[in-house]
Amino acid sequence: MKLPIDVPTIQALLPHRYPFLLVDRVVELEPNKRVLAYKNVTANENFFNGHFPGQPVMPGVLVVEALAQAGGLLTQLSRDGDTAQAKLFYLVKIDNAKFSRMVVPGDRLDLEVTLKRTIRNMALYEGVARVDGEQAACADILCAEVKPEA
Repeated sequence: MKLPIDVPTIQALLPHRYPFLLVDRVVELEPNKRVLAYKNVTANENFFNGHFPGQPVMPGVLVVEALAQAGGLLTQLSRDGDTAQAKLFYLVKIDNAKFSRMVVPGDRLDLEVTLKRTIRNMALYEGVARVDGEQAACADILCAEVKPEA
């Protein structure tokens, strides 16, 4: 698959849609190893209406969700980006989450996710979110593939 990967292609690989699709572009990919993607954080994001009026800050849980979505893209793109083979994964565990910097309107949130290992139907990722090269958050994220319904 040719880089960069845009939103229509991302939507073919992930089930998320507005306002919950939190990855705008994939710019680097090492299949089964690492992905670098980003989210443009704009002033009109829905969550800024209540978090916090007058001092908008992207919720930390959404930063972690953006990392998880980037991890899902790493897994899907490592399968040659075949949208017919796209699987559904759910976030099942977060460890070692740390928030180091606020993410505010106008920031570009860079999402670097590395695949630490796969265990049966699960993938363990290490994610780091940065703004202007400065770490905003990091976490270890475990996702599990959903078994098809019979």
